[in-house]
Amino acid sequence: MYSKLIYLFTIMAILLGLGTAAPVAYADHETTVSGLRMVLAAQLGEHVLLASSATGAALAGRQPQFEGAAAALDVNSVDVSKTIGLIYGPEAEAAFLDLWRKHINLVVDYTTGLAAKDQAKADQAVNALLAYTGEFGAFLNNANPNLPKEGVAELVEMHILSLKDVIDAQAAGDQTMVYSKLREAYAHMDMIAMPIAAAVGQQFPDRWTGLADAPGATLRTTLNLQMREHLYLAAIATGAALGGRQPQFEAATAALDANSVDLSKSIGLVYGAEAEAAFLPLWRKHIGFVVDYTTALAAKDQAKADQAVQALLAYTGEIGTFLSNANPNLPPDTVADLVEMHILTLKDVIDAQAAGDQMLVYNKLREAYNHMGMIANPVAAAISQQFPDRFGGVTAAAPTAGAPAMAPAALPQTGGQLSVLEPIYLVTFLAVIAISVGVWLKGRHRRSV
Repeated sequence: MYSKLIYLFTIMAILLGLGTAAPVAYADHETTVSGLRMVLAAQLGEHVLLASSATGAALAGRQPQFEGAAAALDVNSVDVSKTIGLIYGPEAEAAFLDLWRKHINLVVDYTTGLAAKDQAKADQAVNALLAYTGEFGAFLNNANPNLPKEGVAELVEMHILSLKDVIDAQAAGDQTMVYSKLREAYAHMDMIAMPIAAAVGQQFPDRWTGLADAPGATLRTTLNLQMREHLYLAAIATGAALGGRQPQFEAATAALDANSVDLSKSIGLVYGAEAEAAFLPLWRKHIGFVVDYTTALAAKDQAKADQAVQALLAYTGEIGTFLSNANPNLPPDTVADLVEMHILTLKDVIDAQAAGDQMLVYNKLREAYNHMGMIANPVAAAISQQFPDRFGGVTAAAPTAGAPAMAPAALPQTGGQLSVLEPIYLVTFLAVIAISVGVWLKGRHRRSV
């Protein structure tokens, strides 16, 4: 087992320089503190999710999954560095990337120590990670004096220790504890993102406007994190089911339902207890259809799989009507289109899992994770528009009937040539092409199923 892990982590070291292909992000011209908080929270949260996927696969000896997760993790690291570069320039971006990768390598050392039952090596890695927090705190403090070195170090230490809790549970084989601790570690990352965004706004008030802790900003980030977590946990559950890993499937499914409850509470916070109670079974309904689709793939029952897809596509109209009834700023057809894209991007992940193509799994998983912002951002913006006194501070545009609701703060991603500073006419041109292709593909897909 130990020799296998050494081999796996050697591959990881190679993959740290390669990464996986990621979708091209359209240029983004939103420079708000709320948008920055959301982007950082989503990227840092994805870092935790992918790191835990890599360590869990490594400890269990699932080499292809490990390689896919490790490659995706490094692409995520590049994305985080690009967000730093957007603020502080290319030199800071390059320096940050090297520093960020350093703590990932130390996490690898810790996981290797656990696998080999080498407590001395594991302790050495923990001590190195704790020392790293000061190095990271100094880096951000040098870039922004509004970020105290000690304060940053404490937040990063909490990240490291919460991720360590996940890895310890993985090594112990306690899947229920794994997903309980994973949800805690994921949620913590906003505690890093929010102060960074606030400090950037304080440092560059002419470039970055608004408040990181405005009610609308918190709503926007919360919806983004909850919807993205939903996607990830659903994918982990389907992957475990298709792989015959029953304890992991049960734990991931329980965590997924807890996420559904959290999301319903966010709806209830805005619209009250009745809306919360109505939303939860409606949200759970599409998860049931996803289970049906996965079960059909496992049984190689194409008719049942097609039936599940048709039910999922019909469901999009239900959720669109529900949200439009709650908020007239959310056109039902537009919401339905966005939820359909969620369903189809998750389907792509499940199809790759069924095919056993782990590189494709994590490529599609990142696309699906990032798409959830295209639902969360318009919903948050529409709520802010509906209740400006309660949820002000969201500058993302609410969707309009007949137009796609685009996420106004796209995550910087590698794999493409567009810079966040490209002219707006190029963005518009590409958006028109993307919409046209999307309409064609949607029609083609509906004919095929």
